[in-house]
Amino acid sequence: MNKPTAEVIQVPNMLKLKVGGRGGIDMAAIAKAEAALKSLSGNFAQWLNDEIVKLEAARQGVRADGLNAQTVETLYLRAHDLKGLGATYEFPLITRLAASLCKLIDDPATRLQAPMFLVDAHIDAIKACVRDDIKTDEHPVGRALALELEGRVAEYLAG
Repeated sequence: MNKPTAEVIQVPNMLKLKVGGRGGIDMAAIAKAEAALKSLSGNFAQWLNDEIVKLEAARQGVRADGLNAQTVETLYLRAHDLKGLGATYEFPLITRLAASLCKLIDDPATRLQAPMFLVDAHIDAIKACVRDDIKTDEHPVGRALALELEGRVAEYLAG
């Protein structure tokens, strides 16, 4: 009885070639990127305020036109932007609060039933963090805000 033979084919790792071959991480490039980010950090406060203005405008759109597919989508997109930018702008607490707001209105099937008082509480908390320079949940007020809002969202979503 003859045993079947197998052939092993080595496929070249094209990804490795595209990202720099055999070498490790280019620490000089990382340092350069970090320096560029640091040079922009003076603009973070203004950029964050611009995002807060957009979030507030989205809230005002809900108040003017009601919670409908368009207004809640705009609100969601503004919250989602802040979720991604908060930590970059040196406010990781805003990332956490915006993530909680996103979770509240994430599901298109149920977002129109979201309690507006809870949406407002998230937006007001985000604005208060910027106003009072509360950047992390290590701050007792920041921790209390995050835990309370996340708890309320969990209760609402549970049903």
